[in-house]
This record gives sequence, C-alpha cells and structure tokens, in this order.
Amino acid sequence: MMAMLVFLSGLLGCLIGTTQSCLDRDSAHPFTGIVCRVTYPAALVLNEKTAQVIQAAFQHAQYPDIKGKRSLPVIGKAQYNLKNLQIYNLSIGRSEVELQEDNGVGISISNVSATFQGTITYEYGNWFLKVRQSLDFEIESHIDLVVNPKLYCGNGKVAADTSDCYLTFHKLKLLLQGDRDPGWLKRVFTEFLSFTLKMVVKSQICKEINNLANIMADFIQETAEHFLSDGDIGMDISITSSPFITSKYIESYHKGLARYNNHTAVINASVFSPAQLTDHRMLYFWISDDVLNPLLTAAHQDGRFVRNITGKELAGLFEMDLSTTMPTLLDQLLSSGNSVLEAWSMSMPHLWTTPQGTFVRSVAAVELTSGSDDSDAPALYFEMEVEVVVRADYAERKLILNATATQVSILKGSFSPGKQQLTEGQVEYLKEVVEKIGIPKVISYIEPGLTAVMNKQGLDLFDIMNPEVVSHQGYVIVQLDFGFPHHLLVDFLQKTLE
Repeated sequence: MMAMLVFLSGLLGCLIGTTQSCLDRDSAHPFTGIVCRVTYPAALVLNEKTAQVIQAAFQHAQYPDIKGKRSLPVIGKAQYNLKNLQIYNLSIGRSEVELQEDNGVGISISNVSATFQGTITYEYGNWFLKVRQSLDFEIESHIDLVVNPKLYCGNGKVAADTSDCYLTFHKLKLLLQGDRDPGWLKRVFTEFLSFTLKMVVKSQICKEINNLANIMADFIQETAEHFLSDGDIGMDISITSSPFITSKYIESYHKGLARYNNHTAVINASVFSPAQLTDHRMLYFWISDDVLNPLLTAAHQDGRFVRNITGKELAGLFEMDLSTTMPTLLDQLLSSGNSVLEAWSMSMPHLWTTPQGTFVRSVAAVELTSGSDDSDAPALYFEMEVEVVVRADYAERKLILNATATQVSILKGSFSPGKQQLTEGQVEYLKEVVEKIGIPKVISYIEPGLTAVMNKQGLDLFDIMNPEVVSHQGYVIVQLDFGFPHHLLVDFLQKTLE
C-alpha cells in the first residue's frame, strides 16, 4: 500500500529529480507546475492490492540462520542452529488503511497465517552425556501487522519510510518433526526458541516491506519519468515540497519543467492554491500553463508541427462543400494528380487557459505544389495566423480534442508562377478552408499522435473512469476515478522478486 500511494501520487508527475532541495509547503507553491492529489477513496482501491505486496514481502524475505546457546535444567548446556527457514501456506486476512493528518499512512493487516519450514541442529549434554541431533521443523503462526509509512521528500522525489512496523503474534508454534504432542525435551526447545523466532521474523518481514516499498517507489517514479517524455523532449517533475497529508487526501507538488536540448524551462510565479482542488474524485492533476507552454515550444523546435499530404488524402480534403468558390488556379493544382501540400509552424505557438478552454495561437505556412520539378509549375503559398480554443476529453482509451477557431488571418500569400498576389475572394476562400478543413485535419493528426504517446507509456492499461478536464484561468485540472490494473502489480512483483 505504501508504494501504491507513492505510485498514485506519481502516476503522471511524481518523478525523480536532482535539482534544488525541498521547500516548506507554502514557499514551494510559486515553483510548482503540477500538483497530484490522491483522495481517500483512491487509497481504499489501492489497499485492495496490499495483500499481494505483503505476501510478496513474506515470501521474498531472507531469513538468516539462528544460532545460540542456552543452559537448561537437567541436560546442561544446549547449542542450537536453525537454518534453511522458508515460508509456505501463506494467507492474508483483512487490510485497512487510514490517512493520518500531518503524519503519514496507517496500514493494518490482520490474520496473516503463515507456516515456516526449516532444519534445526542441536547439541546438549554434560560431562557424562552428550547428544547431537538434526530435525526438520515447522512453525505455525498467526500474525497481525501494522505499518505506518511516512512520505517525505528524498533527493527530489517522493520517498517512503516504513520503519514504523510492528508484528503481533497471536500464535507461534514450533513443531519438531511434525510432533504435535512433544515430550518434555522438545517442549523445552520450542519454548525458548519461540521468542527468538518472533524477533527474527519481525525483523526480516519489516526489513523486506521497507525494501520492497522503496524498490516499487523507485520503479514507479522512474517509469513515470518517461510518461511525459518523448524523443528529445523531457520533463523535470521532481517534487518541490514534502507531500501534504490530511484525513481526506495526499497531495504532492512538482516542478513540471520542460527540457529540450539541454535547456530547462523555469517556473517561479505559479498560481496554484490548495483551494483550487476538491476531494470528491479519486485522483486530481493540477497543471499550469507554465508547464504546457514550454512543451509546445519544445515540440515546435523539434519539428513536430510539420506535415506533408499527397494523393487521395489531399484530394479528399477539398471535397467538402464550402460557401466560397475555389479559385481556378487552386483547382488546376489539385487536378494534376501529383500535388503535394506541406504545412508547418513558423513561430513558437502560444498557449493560455481560461474557463472557456485552452487557447492556442500560432503562425503557420502552407505550400501547395503540382509535384513537378519545373520552376514555372503552378504553386500556392500563404502564411496565416490562427487562434483556436481547445477542450479536451478522454474516452475509450483515446484522447479527444474539440477545437474551434476564434481567429483566422491570412497574413500574405501568392500563386506562382509570377507570384500573383491573392485577391480578396481568394483570401476569404483560404480562411474558410483553414477553419473548416485545415484545423479539423490538424486535430485528426494530433489526437491519435498524443494517444499513441500516452499508450506507449502504458496509460491504456489503466481503467480510467469518467475523466474530466476542467479549464480555469491559467491552469487545467484533470480529475478522474480509476481501477488499478491487477496484472501490472503481478508483473512487477514477478520481475522484481525473480
């Protein structure tokens, strides 16, 4: 559970970083680009997987040989060595979780039933008698486990400290060679070994839980680091402050700094306030415009906004009925059968969010040629400034973008040969083409492209329920419920514990 909570608080944002040390909560807000809030209902869903984590901790724990000496009545000094201690027949009872305000997470596991097996070699005697024997043994145990993980800022990431770990033994019975009705000598051994066994089992189980929690936390956060990275574009989402915990949610604060070609963006005037988030959904992501704008800039610089269209795809674009008439020269270009249309962004796009949606303004160019190498072949070239408002949704594991043009301006353009300047009628036609054909076409490329990037990082493996993207002044909030993918935990445990 402790690693699962780290996982959720880092699903898209809790990533490893090595920049400045963590600040106190209020001081960190101006430098925060992304906030993750995991509410108590999400903790309950994750708690359903706690049994598997605890079971893995019991099974993977390495139990050392136990050696000792003891003076016993009648038989004198006894030496013993318990070795090859292994666990089997493990079952986990009920698991409960509690978010403890300003403290951590409380996890209670009741009725853990486990049987241990091993070999005991013992030697006892006095001056006239010595006995040495080796026997197989079993340990039957019923245990309650309490772990109180503390989440903190460790080297720029969310870390989990599970040292507050307790085991209560309601039963611990040592059976020598399966003997359930031992004689007095075996009873002597089982009584004085029980206390030692309790200490060893507690130490190793708590140690393994802490080890497994940190392995999972590192694995999850390293995986999350790749989620917002693609090619040469990356992001520093190390935390700016230690996680904040109330009885209703866990909240973590992240930098959200885009990286491209050894350049990292800067955020120092974030508008985040805790009052901007609620707790009626399971998971929230607060994302600043200061995160999204540098990502757009990096995508532009990386040549992501370039597209060539030819053949039937190009011809099909102009089959739509428009209110303006297609210029004759354009009709001739399209009828050549070998036409090529190239579109690209000319300057860095600018993004800003309002309650109406996310606005994007960009200057782009379009060139349409006949496909001929002849310098006198007909061609159309024009530059435009476009402003759209975009509203995002996510359904059936696909990103959905609804874009509406708020402004389309043809800055300049010409037909070749002769670089004939566009007439007013031609300009109006191109504006309508951009609004009704061009913008939807661009969106048709961006939607599957971004979906593919997200799915490449595993988003489609999660059962995301009723996601909402809510726009505000200067930021967006993504809020959703989810079901945890059982097979991901199984795969991780199998790979980690091999």
